[in-house]
Amino acid sequence: MRKRFIRWLNDMKIRNKLIFFYVIVVMIPVLIVGFIVIQYFRQDALEKATEQTENNVQRMKTQIENQINVPINVSNQLVLDRDMERVATTIYPEDNPIELVNAYRGYTDFTDYARTYNEIESIQLYVQNPTLLDNLEFMNATSEIRETAWYKEAVDPKVRAIVWSYINDPVHYTNFPSLNSSKQLSLVRHIVFPNSNSSGVLVIRVNTDYLNSLLSQEPFDTMVADKDGYIVAAKERSTIGRTLSEMGFEVSVGDAEQERTFERQIGGIDYQISINTLIPDSSKNGLTIVSAFSSESIVYDANRIGLIGAALIVFILLMALLAVYFNSRLISSRLHKLNRNLNQLAEGNLETVSRIDGYDEIGQLSEQFNYMVTSIKELMKQVYETSEANNRLEVMQREIKLKMLASQINPHFLFNALESIRMRAHIQGEKDIARIVRLLGKLIRRNLEIGHRHTSLKSELDLVKSYLEIQKFRHGDRLHYELAAESDTLEVLLPPLVIQPLIENAIVHGLENKEEEGTVSLHAVRIGEEVLIDVIDNGAGMTPERLRQVEESIREKDEKEESRIGLRNVHQRLIMTYGEECGLHISSELGKGTQIYFKIPAGRDE
Repeated sequence: MRKRFIRWLNDMKIRNKLIFFYVIVVMIPVLIVGFIVIQYFRQDALEKATEQTENNVQRMKTQIENQINVPINVSNQLVLDRDMERVATTIYPEDNPIELVNAYRGYTDFTDYARTYNEIESIQLYVQNPTLLDNLEFMNATSEIRETAWYKEAVDPKVRAIVWSYINDPVHYTNFPSLNSSKQLSLVRHIVFPNSNSSGVLVIRVNTDYLNSLLSQEPFDTMVADKDGYIVAAKERSTIGRTLSEMGFEVSVGDAEQERTFERQIGGIDYQISINTLIPDSSKNGLTIVSAFSSESIVYDANRIGLIGAALIVFILLMALLAVYFNSRLISSRLHKLNRNLNQLAEGNLETVSRIDGYDEIGQLSEQFNYMVTSIKELMKQVYETSEANNRLEVMQREIKLKMLASQINPHFLFNALESIRMRAHIQGEKDIARIVRLLGKLIRRNLEIGHRHTSLKSELDLVKSYLEIQKFRHGDRLHYELAAESDTLEVLLPPLVIQPLIENAIVHGLENKEEEGTVSLHAVRIGEEVLIDVIDNGAGMTPERLRQVEESIREKDEKEESRIGLRNVHQRLIMTYGEECGLHISSELGKGTQIYFKIPAGRDE
């Protein structure tokens, strides 16, 4: 059975074999695993959505509790406010309202609390004092006010606690008692004034705009209702002022703190309704938080995730199947083409060339095939060219050895000859000639010993001094020079032979064309972390046009000038070592002289 299966596979074409194994090994297992994973993620999405909804309800309950705790705390402070008691219980003369106006003006606690806390809209105190004038803070408790349900509940001796009511604004209630749009959630509290044996009712109106802004951020419909079922705040503000029963939420609101979640069909849609009753401290009643979210919306999201996942898996599998099919056809066609080329080569056609695109294994076989065919024809030619190249290489090696030998002999011969001349001049009393010959030998030896390593400024100045002494021997009193380097610059490292070409340029182009005496000066000073080096001569100078030509020439990169030690060489070496900002800078004026300067980092080692 096993042998028959293997033979069946071997007889199958490569294209069909790839597709068969793809379906068996990849497609079927992926579909099975994908279905299991989708179901898992769907269930996980349902659980997370429910958990998130419960967390949002608890978070909203905490936020609402934090907001209504502010008016509770304010009311606790006002209960002990004797200034408020004095203003509310004083009998003011009716013929002189100035005393009442001054009392109102002097008491600003209500306004201050409303400005300090965003959670408070306004504060009113209702008292039975006919001498008071209503100013939207101290209100006279008229018979109409005393007949309202919230007032009666507040002064009921059985209550003795804070009452949360959905009541009218005092201005709207007085002028437009039929309007419900002016109602707001308010803290109502009975306050006893012990000094005057009277009492009043404190009303703190909650800023429901602040509360509505919190609810608007919720992802599901959330409403806050009072004890009578009136919606005092909601995510959808058009529902404010309506009752829960009008909205289709037939739920009972009680005073006992409770948390329960149940399903209910509203308008033909299944809803998950969460009821949370919040009873603040020192309160007789509280608020009911109703959170409603459609079960279909959560299931829809989970189903959408499942459908997207299934569609994505099917799409990927189909694209992979197309890729396998296309790749199998491509491989088969290229193998057939390579097979035809091999048959032509087997028939003796050495001009056969395999033209198969790509750099994969088949492409590499094609390249190797072409290489095998061409290598036979090119073998003799390669052998001949290799022999010629070896002969040329041997000749070049001999020439290099001869030049190296000459470079070793010539400097020694030159130094020995200069030393003999110096000793002969010294014996004959020509001390100046002997000194110049010694300096010349020293200068040549230093030039030959210079490599790619950096040198100190002190060593470079020693070489420059030797060069200047030789030039002074030539020109006599026509040449004067000055080397001024501060002590803290002598040990700074710099590339070799960057100063001597500048001195040479000053003498050759600046002073030799001048009949009177000339001076070359070198200064090296340290400025912060940089060393500034300049060479100044009082020679012929240059016109602005000539100066521009010189500046352009030193910045040109000409490969033929790479071995030349001149201004261009020095400039290129400086910028390659330190950067563009450290190149040569030239200033000159015709008839007055030339200055060349550059700067290098003081702390830059080799």
